[in-house]
Amino acid sequence: IMLCAAACCFLAGEITRNNSQVDKLWSIMPIIYCWYFAYTAHWNARCTWMAALVTIWGIRLTYNFGRRGAYRIQFWSGEEDYRWQVLRNEPMFNSKIKWALFNLFFISLYQHALILLFTLPSVMAAAGKKALGINDVAIAVLMLLAIAIEFMADQQQWNFQQGKKRRLQKGEALTGIYKDGFLSSGLWKYVRHPNYTAEQIIWILFYGFSISATGKWINWSAVGFVLLLLLFQGSSDFSEKISSSKYPAYTDYKKRAGRFLPKWV
Repeated sequence: IMLCAAACCFLAGEITRNNSQVDKLWSIMPIIYCWYFAYTAHWNARCTWMAALVTIWGIRLTYNFGRRGAYRIQFWSGEEDYRWQVLRNEPMFNSKIKWALFNLFFISLYQHALILLFTLPSVMAAAGKKALGINDVAIAVLMLLAIAIEFMADQQQWNFQQGKKRRLQKGEALTGIYKDGFLSSGLWKYVRHPNYTAEQIIWILFYGFSISATGKWINWSAVGFVLLLLLFQGSSDFSEKISSSKYPAYTDYKKRAGRFLPKWV
């Protein structure tokens, strides 16, 4: 399943020059994997519970990505993440062959492999001998709380970007919260990437189900969320490099707000 999805994304990206194909499936593939794992585990209670939570996460994220114009009847079209265009213009990708290899091995294969990897605690949970208990309830509640925080962060960013867009279309000056060009209020006042923070917490908590099932704090399924943390570190570095070049006030903002956690933590 993973290899087929990666191949489709690679081909669509090469043909259309829109490299957000994996982005469109990022919130969908985990749902497919987790329900498949629940099915193969004969609807193990914990695996089914995990699949239901991932479905809630996926519906929310799909909605947020969809309202930005990512999904079209022509599924290969839609909005492309601005960072891919910036990256394509880097000197290291000065030929179509170099970009095609990057598209194949990182954008398509690596990212799809990562999506599969961070859902694998479901497999470990199915192999566990411990019954559902209070630990699982606590993890589920915390996951739902993190999903809610992620929704709030994304909604605040959406409201800001829509307000900024309306003002620019009308030729109005950007004043008040819009004057710097980027969002620095609400959750974004304390953390530069509150949505990224919540996303990382969600998958760390998801791994927690494998601990609850086996009683082992460290197991092989941890590789998924560890690689995800590294991806968010690199992704935020790249995003902030772009923001710093576009917005003069972003440097001061970095001094006031933490990357993933508030400065006072």
